[in-house]
This record gives sequence, structure tokens and C-alpha cells, in this order.
Amino acid sequence: MTTFSKKYYNPNEGFSQTVAVTTGNFKTLYISGQIGDGVDLEAQTIATFKNLERELEQCDATFKDVVKMNTYIVNFNPTEDLPIFRKVRKQFLNTENYPASTLVGIQALGKEEWLIEIEAVAVVEIKL
Repeated sequence: MTTFSKKYYNPNEGFSQTVAVTTGNFKTLYISGQIGDGVDLEAQTIATFKNLERELEQCDATFKDVVKMNTYIVNFNPTEDLPIFRKVRKQFLNTENYPASTLVGIQALGKEEWLIEIEAVAVVEIKL
């Protein structure tokens, strides 16, 4: 019989920052959209990746375990914003095997000062 469990991390107003679902020898992490402080897109992107890293680490995972990322950038301009995003992403992610990814330009996020939000899914093999 396969074991199944869920664990909720860092609950907030109406959501958890991360939900870990364990089935057999695998743990799948569903990380809510993370944002970061900063005066511009680059600073906020760095802070956002650091927040994602913190969520991964609390679940004994790293960016190498991330299999899917969804990124939302306010007033996205591919010519200006994509190079910034890629530069920062490269600092954090395993560049050999990037996760499946979606990047969407949007009008606004939950607060006016937020410029970027990233959510992720990671899969970790549990060593028995």
C-alpha cells in the first residue's frame, strides 16, 4: 500500500506558502507565488528567488528539484525585462536542466509595488 500525506508550511491569510504532498518515495512541493522587496525588477527578482529558495530549503529541497515554474511580471517588456529575469534566474537555477516554465506579462499583482511573482513545483526523492 502506498503511503500518502500532506504537510502545510507557513500558513497565511487564506493560503499556505508551501504544501508538501508525499506519496511513496516522492515528495512534491507546491510553492505559492513568491514576491520580493526592492526598488526595481532586478532587486525584486533576486529577493523573489531568495524567498523561493527559503521555501525549498525548509522542505529539504533545492532549485535542482524544481520541475515547473510560473512567472508573472507586471507591464512586461520583453526587450528590457527578459534579460533581467534570465540573468537573475541563471544565478539560482541549475542551467543544465531548466524546469518547464511559463512567463506571463500581466497588468497588476496583489499590491501595486509588486513587479514579479513566481510559483514553483518541485519533486524530491525521499531516501529510505
